[in-house]
Parts: sequence; structure tokens; C-alpha cells
Amino acid sequence: MGQEHFAQDQLLAVRRGTVCFCGCLHYEDAWNLQRAWQVERAADRCPDLLLLLEHFPVYTAGRTTKPHHWAGDERLARQTGIPVLRTERGGSITYHGPGQLVGYPILRLTDHCAGPKAYVRRLEEVLITTLAEWGILAHRCEGLPGVWVGVEPSAKIASIGVRISHGVTTHGFALNVSLDLTPFSHIVPCGIADCRVTSMAMLLDEAPDYAAVQERLAANFADRFHLTWSERLTPQTLVASRSAPTPPLALASHTDDQSQGASQ
Repeated sequence: MGQEHFAQDQLLAVRRGTVCFCGCLHYEDAWNLQRAWQVERAADRCPDLLLLLEHFPVYTAGRTTKPHHWAGDERLARQTGIPVLRTERGGSITYHGPGQLVGYPILRLTDHCAGPKAYVRRLEEVLITTLAEWGILAHRCEGLPGVWVGVEPSAKIASIGVRISHGVTTHGFALNVSLDLTPFSHIVPCGIADCRVTSMAMLLDEAPDYAAVQERLAANFADRFHLTWSERLTPQTLVASRSAPTPPLALASHTDDQSQGASQ
């Protein structure tokens, strides 16, 4: 009942937000941006922000990653030349690369959701709605965060892994649009045994227009989180637009926080 009243209240409030189309960024650079803007959002010095981007090839290991979440020897995976980075998000290991649409919402959680689980479900709804616009029927799997397609065994098309620190979200979701799925063969994706992965390109037999998917996802995110995009920025204008102590896309290191969801 409490969550129903919470959701109804949110329908009455449409807030201003900023969306940034970042292009392709190294993972460390994106994490730098997230950390800096998380501080700004926690201090209420900026509106809610959604970073949309691709990553250069990288494996990221969340807090629940175990040695057996490598499909073989971790050393063999490293021989591919793809870096492996430890992260503070929830979930296990995953792969990011060009052709994958990654979203990092930086939101004050209590403005939108009753808690982390409700937040993850809302992210799933955004992804499911977006996929439906391309005729892809996607769904949840009980107990497994993320978005799936097909009947048993389902294949994972989008992953979710979030972190909440000082009431503000970081990390987020990753939608497989047209990326090369080969690097997933070296890992147990999201720590889920026998997890198959797929992409929009595989399901559609052709790669959808990445920019179009990005635009529709941004619109669906705004709709589901009751936001209006008052600013549309690039990484450079994002850094210049506020006083956030963000270095010009430099390297990062890896602070009451919660982690929820499968690996991104």
C-alpha cells in the first residue's frame, strides 16, 4: 500500500533533468564523471542526470564476483587484451564494448522510488518498453535482475547493477544493441550459470540504428521517472556546465552505500 501511494505521488511531479550523450568512453572516465556528479546531486547542486554512452572493451567485476565466474582461467581472458576492472556496483562480472548502450542514472533515489528494489524494477521497465518499440518482447526473470528474451532457457539482453551512496544512484544498466558477444564466452555473465546472452542485432537479423535506440531509451527513461530533459549535453559541456570537481576525463580510482542487481 505504501509503495502504491508513493508511486501515485510521483505521477504528480515532473522534474527537470539533464541527459548527456557521451559517445564512447573508457570505463574509468565514466566512473570519474559519476563520482563527481553523485557528490553534486547529493548536495542538490544539480538536477537528476542520465549519462548514455558506450565503453571501450572492458570486463567489470562487481562485489559478488567469484573466481568460478570466469568460464576458464582468468589469466586466459586477460590474454585477450581486454582489461579487467573491479567495481563498487552490485552483481558479478560482465563485459562492456562498442555497440552496447550503457546508462548511468545519477538520481536522488527517494524522489523516484521507495527503495533499491523498486528502482531496479523501474529500470527494467524502461528497457522492456524500449525493446518493444523494435518488436522485441522482453521480460523479467524472477530473482534475476536484468531483462531477458525468449522462453526457457531465456537469453539476457540487458543487465543491471547499481550503487546507492548518500541517497544518490550511480552505475546502472547495459543494453546489448549490436556489440560483439564473443568476449562473454570467457566469463559466466553476471555470475549466472548457463547464462546465454543476446543482442538486438541478433534478434532482428540486422543492427538497429544505435542513435535511434539511444533517443528512444532516453525518452522512455524520462517518461518512467517523470522527468523532462531540460538540457542535452556532451561530456565537454557537462563538465563545463557546473562546478563539479570533474577532471577532463582523466583516470579514476575506485563510499552508508547499497548495491543491488546483477552485474552491468
